[in-house]
Amino acid sequence: MSAEKITRMANDIAKFMESKPHDEGVALFAAHINDFWDPRMRRQLFEIVDAGGAALRPLVLDAAASIRRPVAA
Repeated sequence: MSAEKITRMANDIAKFMESKPHDEGVALFAAHINDFWDPRMRRQLFEIVDAGGAALRPLVLDAAASIRRPVAA
């Protein structure tokens, strides 16, 4: 999947979670990614985060520490 699509998907989920109080939104975002994104998608998300995550919404970056980082491919 392209980096643009991963970014768009993460940002769309984050935008919805921003309707919650911040800490709850962060927890719900991380839970959603952990529950529904396969390791390949999470690996791609972390590649974007590790590169600075400039195009990601702040909630995505805040939640990164709570997302299970897949082992290297």
